Amino acid sequence: MPANRFHGIIPPLITPLRDRDQLDIDGLERLVEHMIEGGVHGLFALGTTGEGPHLSYRLREELVRGLCKLVKGRIPVLVSITDTAFEESVQLAKVAADAGADAVVLSTPYYFPAGQTELVQYVTHLVPELPLPVMLYNMPSLTKVWFEIDTLKTLADFEQILGIKDSSDDLDYFTKVCALRSHRSDWSFLIGPEDKLIESISLGGHGGVNGGANLFPSLFVEAYEAAVSKDIQRCANLQRKIEALGEIYTIGHYASRIIKGTKCAASLLGLCDDPMAEPFNHFYPEDRAKVAAILDKFYKISNDIPQNKQSR
Repeated sequence: MPANRFHGIIPPLITPLRDRDQLDIDGLERLVEHMIEGGVHGLFALGTTGEGPHLSYRLREELVRGLCKLVKGRIPVLVSITDTAFEESVQLAKVAADAGADAVVLSTPYYFPAGQTELVQYVTHLVPELPLPVMLYNMPSLTKVWFEIDTLKTLADFEQILGIKDSSDDLDYFTKVCALRSHRSDWSFLIGPEDKLIESISLGGHGGVNGGANLFPSLFVEAYEAAVSKDIQRCANLQRKIEALGEIYTIGHYASRIIKGTKCAASLLGLCDDPMAEPFNHFYPEDRAKVAAILDKFYKISNDIPQNKQSR
């Protein structure tokens, strides 16, 4: 694989917390080792699953430095620098570069929606300021703005941009994104929604940034490998497991339920604590029991009970 090309499973790292603005360092180490042992191809810090926008700048920097120190260059580290403030994105990119990260990830600025002309101008101004290669990140449900296809065609002129992660949950859009290989054959096309990982690879995708890989990394690595090898039966079996695990994201009513479900499951597996960044709270006992029941069902389907499964 050429340098700076990111293929495979690159989980969006949970940010393990002990309390408000306090990193669970032991939990971070367990998570990192768990995923590396599971065969993941990289780690993505401070994204949606990592609660990046809700963390203090001090804690973001602490996480990036701690993560790179733990990884020790064994796999690539990508760091989200998405922010409402241009200068804060530049500053975090400098921290990431100094810590030893391999790339930064940039979504559209949130709160005030930008038009596509403004978005092109923003990226055009920002990218030359960054000390690392850049992956774009399409997350319209939370940022209110898409990277439209014509915009991506324009931004493809930047050699420093390496591809895009798409979390739109729209495979028609993703298919059009993958067609941009005619403009940039070296770009990486990654998908966020894990239930669409296998299908996305058949459409030309190169892998996934899938939150469930915090919990069962080898499941998603195997799914990626099966999809690449076009093993139809194996893909069908793995898709069933991924969908069974995905039930943990259905508890609750808001977007935060995805992070809550992942963190709750991680705590049940003994990987890290599950406090959430303010203003969110972790699952209370009733919903925690629902996650435990879903995990039990998943174990029965997968016949893959982890060694560190705790009694609950």
